[in-house]
This record gives sequence, structure tokens and C-alpha cells, in this order.
Amino acid sequence: MGTEGDPRPGTVRIDATKPHPARRYDYWLGGKDNFQADREAAEAIASVFPHIRTAARENRAFMRRAVRHLTAEAGIRQFLDIGTGLPTAENVHDVAQAIAPTSRIVYVDNDPLVLTHARALLTSSDEGRTAYIDADVRDPEAILNDPAVRETLDFSQPVALLLVAILHFVEDHEDPWAIVKRLFDAMPAGSYLVLSHATFDPLDPETIAAMNAVNEPIKPRFSPRPLAEVSRFFEGLDLLEPGIVSVSDWRPEPGPRPTPAEATGYGAVARAH
Repeated sequence: MGTEGDPRPGTVRIDATKPHPARRYDYWLGGKDNFQADREAAEAIASVFPHIRTAARENRAFMRRAVRHLTAEAGIRQFLDIGTGLPTAENVHDVAQAIAPTSRIVYVDNDPLVLTHARALLTSSDEGRTAYIDADVRDPEAILNDPAVRETLDFSQPVALLLVAILHFVEDHEDPWAIVKRLFDAMPAGSYLVLSHATFDPLDPETIAAMNAVNEPIKPRFSPRPLAEVSRFFEGLDLLEPGIVSVSDWRPEPGPRPTPAEATGYGAVARAH
């Protein structure tokens, strides 16, 4: 059924003067879809935390492993990926449709550059479907009520809700826990939550102070959270083994892997009762 939900030409509003998390992430992953402001912010963070590129790669690898498991082992065929980021190799639909070509994916992001690239690069298999919407995780109602979401996903069947490396850009006063609850409460029975979140738990006080200082002027504000606060996102859900762990340690592939202090992120997958 191919691709739908494309943003209309002429509506793109890219501000190249302000760094954006999706473009900064793209830079750390070695991509080219970023501007000087993104590169400067990314390098400022890398200067005090040299493992940031490793952390970005490990977070992306966690997402791929989670999608692979849900498609191959749990039989999930629908994915709502909020905070998509710029297209790279092995996006959600690449992983899912390689296993189950009928899989349907909706991508959500609030950076118009992401939507522009999504229109060109995130193409579906003939049997499946992809759609993209320009929306912010802080407005769950707009996401859930978007026609492209309702037309692409069948809410009588389970959906995997992906919130990968996005909630640490939602501040406490914006209540990210309520946002996740509202989104997941709208998912059908048997749905799954895939979530990763930055943390300073494994870092020493000096590195934390340096990271806080360099992140202070960057918007949206970066809000890494400790394990207890990340755990709150999964209240009332059944965590899959091995629970909430470093993204590098969630069902890892054989071979060496980074330490929690290098990956600096928690990841988990959970299922509704």
C-alpha cells in the first residue's frame, strides 16, 4: 500500500540557527543532515562526554533489537514511533518489514527536516504501509487523533509504541509520565511499550557537572533521569526480560559491548496486561 501521510510541499519551516535533537543525533551517528548550530552543540557535549557517539549508536541498536524481537517473536505488525529522528540505515520499517512485509509504521517527529527526508527515504514495502506526521510528543491527543495514524494503524490489533531517546527532552513540569500513560492507554490490548531514556546514574559527579553546564543553554532542555524515575514509565506493565537495563545490555548480540557509563541510557520493553 506504500507511503501516505506525507507533509505537503511548501509547509517546511526549518530553523538552521537553533540546534535540534534529531539533527544533533544524526551528527553523532555520522550523518550529513545537520547544520552548524547542531554540530556546535553536538561537539560541545562530546567535549565533556567523549562517549556520546557510542551512546547514540547503542541507543539505535537497542531500538533495532526491540523491533526485531517484537516482530519475530511477539507477532507485532504495527508500530507508532514517536521522535523518529532522521532516517538512517535500519529504520523501524526496515527491520519490521524485513521479517513481516505487511507491517505498518507511523513515524512522528516535530523537526520538519525529518519529515522532508521521511517523505523521500522511509518508503514502505508494497505489502505494508508507512505514514509520517509532524507532531510533538507533548501533544498526545494530536498524535492519537491524526487521520494518518487512524488510517494506517488498526486499533483493534496490538501496536508497539516506541519512545526511544525522546522523553529526556520533556521536562518534569511537562509531566512525561502522564504523556506516556495517555499514549499507551490508547493502545489496544496486547500492545507493547519500547522506551529508552538517558541517565547520569553511571557517571561520576565531575562529568555530571560538566554535562549540566554544557547542556544548560541548549533547548529543548536535556533531562536525564535516574532509574527510579525511568521505572515510573512502566508502572502497571509487564516488563520483558531482562527488565530495565543499560541499552547495551537489553538482549545483546554476542560480542563485546560498552559499559553502562559509556551507553548512559536505560532501555526496556513492556507489555500491557
